[in-house]
Amino acid sequence: MKCPFCSHTKSSVTNKRISPEGVRRRRECLKCKKRFTTYEKIAESDVYVIKKNNTRQKFDIQKIIRGLERAFEKRQISKEKILQLAQDIEEQIRKRGKREIKSSMIGEMIMKKIKKIDKVAYVRFASVYRDFKDLEDFKQQLEELE
Repeated sequence: MKCPFCSHTKSSVTNKRISPEGVRRRRECLKCKKRFTTYEKIAESDVYVIKKNNTRQKFDIQKIIRGLERAFEKRQISKEKILQLAQDIEEQIRKRGKREIKSSMIGEMIMKKIKKIDKVAYVRFASVYRDFKDLEDFKQQLEELE
């Protein structure tokens, strides 16, 4: 393990915790004495996302995180909550036990979770996900929320 501060290769583990996402280790560099955290995650089989145009690409949790960050921009939600939402969605996808999933199904999962937390973020996400063309699309979505 390389220290992110000085690149020294020797460190000691000061704390270890097991979580649903894997193993979290708190480390201390033996050279510069700075502390950093590492995460160990079980390697899982690849899941592929089938896009609207029928192309396939590897599932990437970072895309979900970016979409959630855009939806919750300037809203009262922590970065940790966004990461937890993304991890919940990834876990839900992997629990299905299938190697492929349609992007539309992922979008619906995300919208269900956002809707429970913040209606403004929900409409933001829905406007991009459902490709709103005009004000009528927004009005219709807002009426469904009421």
